[in-house]
Amino acid sequence: MKEPVLDRRIVKTKKALRDALTSLMKEKTFDEITVSDLTVRADINRGTFYLHYRDKYDLLQQSEEEILAGVQKIRSKKKKMLKKEDLPVFDFMNKPLPLVAELFEYLQEHAEFMTVILGPRGNPAFHVKLKEVMSSTMAQSILARLGEDQEELIVPIDYLSSYAISAQLGVIQHWLNTGMKESPMEVSLILSRLIFSNPVTLYKHPKT
Repeated sequence: MKEPVLDRRIVKTKKALRDALTSLMKEKTFDEITVSDLTVRADINRGTFYLHYRDKYDLLQQSEEEILAGVQKIRSKKKKMLKKEDLPVFDFMNKPLPLVAELFEYLQEHAEFMTVILGPRGNPAFHVKLKEVMSSTMAQSILARLGEDQEELIVPIDYLSSYAISAQLGVIQHWLNTGMKESPMEVSLILSRLIFSNPVTLYKHPKT
């Protein structure tokens, strides 16, 4: 009976330290942050900090890995879905993709950390890692959406996949930086329309 309590305490402590790191990175560069800064902001002692992390770099790495693991979990669901032989026809111009909406819901839960880590005071390496995680199923997803039309592609699929990933990351950063005014469902639909349409179809037809 004591283990769940201990686990909750560990989770609570780690969250406090990640929140402290996030808060401090809004005020100063990572190099300027000290373990003392972190423990004071999180209201824990140094001994507790070193029970969980070797140093501030370990805290940053573990925090990033936890976020990436959550993204990877959602992308893995998509990968399993794409393995099915008969994919349902999806109206991605008028309906948000459920797993993309789930991704934005997850990012919303960790919005403060994501905004900081992807921002000017963040870690450029995290952007690369996030891109790698997100690209794992992008080519499969695009081919699945194209269906028989994939033979009509006039650009290589790897370029199209890279373009789509960059679009996703750009939308994610803009959404976070502008205060997440749209809901995860709304921004998911926006993203689908951006990726799976051409510029002409993004305009409403003028009234006649």
